[in-house]
Amino acid sequence: MRRSLVLAGGGMRVAWQTGVVRALWEHGLAFDHVDGTSGGIMTTGMLLSGQDPAEMGRRWSGLDVRTFSSLLPLTDYLKGPWALPALGDADGIVHDVLPALGVDPAAIRSSPVAGTFNVADFASKTCVAVPHTEIDAELMAAGMSLPLFVPPLRRGARIWTDAVWIKDANVSEALRRGADEVWLVWCIGNTPYWGDGPLEQYVHMIEMSANGALFAELEAARRPFVLHVVTPRHALPLDPEFLAGRISADTLVAMGYRDAWHYLDSAPAAGVPKDPTCTVMPDQPRGVRFRERLRGEAAGAGLTLDVTVELPLPPDGAPSPGARLVGHVDHAPWGGRVLLADGRATADGATLEYTARVRLDGTWRELRARRDLSDAPGPDLWSDSRTVDFSAGDGSSARLELSLGDAARALASVEPTGTHGFRSRAEALRELAGDGLRRALARD
Repeated sequence: MRRSLVLAGGGMRVAWQTGVVRALWEHGLAFDHVDGTSGGIMTTGMLLSGQDPAEMGRRWSGLDVRTFSSLLPLTDYLKGPWALPALGDADGIVHDVLPALGVDPAAIRSSPVAGTFNVADFASKTCVAVPHTEIDAELMAAGMSLPLFVPPLRRGARIWTDAVWIKDANVSEALRRGADEVWLVWCIGNTPYWGDGPLEQYVHMIEMSANGALFAELEAARRPFVLHVVTPRHALPLDPEFLAGRISADTLVAMGYRDAWHYLDSAPAAGVPKDPTCTVMPDQPRGVRFRERLRGEAAGAGLTLDVTVELPLPPDGAPSPGARLVGHVDHAPWGGRVLLADGRATADGATLEYTARVRLDGTWRELRARRDLSDAPGPDLWSDSRTVDFSAGDGSSARLELSLGDAARALASVEPTGTHGFRSRAEALRELAGDGLRRALARD
C-alpha cells in the first residue's frame, strides 16, 4: 500500500498539524509522499528536512510568531493605499520563520521521502505541485503569500502566490503518485457560522474556496482509494488571536494531538465518505479557555504539567458538554515532553480533577491531578488552591505547585471561546466572574 500525507493550509495555525503528525507517527503510520499547500508548506518542509515530531513541537514552542510579519520598503507605503502591493512582505517568513522552524531547503531537496509543495502560477491560473527536488525558501514563502497581505514572487514571466484560492489540499497529486491511502490533515474551518467584518469574511471566502475545491476534487477522483481526514474538534482560532497571544503554539500542538487520537481511536478501515461531510465540524460552544502550568519533582527529576482547560458555559438549565483539556508533561525520565490525549476536567464541589492519557513506551497510561477546592473562594480558583497531587499509571507521583507568578499568568490567560464580538466576550467573562470557575466546572 502506498500512503500519502496531505497537509492543508491554515496560516500560522498549522502548528496544530505538528500535534497531529506526532499522533500519526506514534500510531505507526509511515508515508511515501508528503504534500503541503499554503500554511501546510511549513509542516511539509519540517518533515522533509528530517525532523521528528517532538523536534517539530519544540521548534513551534520557541518560535516568535511576530516574525511572520515584516514591512515593505517605506517607499511602497508612500504610494498610497490604492497602489500598495500588500500590507507586508515575505522577508520575515524567509529569513526568520522558516529557519526557526528548522526548514532546510537543501535537506528537503535530498529527502528520501517524496514531497510536493503547491504554489499558484498566476499567469496560467493553475496550481503547480513543485517537487521537493526543485524547492527553495522563496518559493515556499510564495506558496504562503496570501493576496492583500504579502505580494507574490515574480520570477521571469511567472507570478507565484498562495494556491489556497485554487485548492488548499492536493489530493489529485497524491493519487497521481500512486497513493492507495490518503491521510488529509485539514485546518480550515467548516461550520455554518457566518461572521461580520472584513477579516471574518475574508476567512469565509477561503473556507468556501478551499472546501469547495476539495469536494469537487474528491467527486472527480477517477480511481478508488481510502481517505482518512483529521480535523480540529472546532474551528481553530484565527491568526490574529495567535499573534495577540490569546492562544499559544503549545496549545495548538496539544489540540492537534488530541484531535488526531480522537480520530485514530475509532478510524474506520474503509476511511471516511468522500463528500462534503468529511471536513464538517460543529460550532464551538460558548465558554472560556485558560492555561495552567504546575511544577514539582518526581523520581528525582523536575516535572511540569502544562494544561489548557476548555470550560463550557451553557445557558442556564442546558446540559454541559463537559470541560476538556489539552496539554503536555515535561519530565526527563519520560523522554522529555509527552502530550495529553482525552483530557477532561471535573469538579465535585470539594475537588477539581484533571484526567488524561499519556503514551509511554508505546503504552497508554492514565494521568491524574487532584486539587482541594475546599478553601478556595468562589470567583477565584487560584487564590488559595495552588497545590496539586499528581499521579500517573507508571507509578510516578508528585506534589505540584502553582507559583504566584504562574497563578497570575493563569488568571491573565482566561479567554472567551465560541463568542463573537465584544459584547459576547464581555458577557462570558462576567458570567465566569460571577459564578466562579469552581461552580462552572461543577456543571459537568
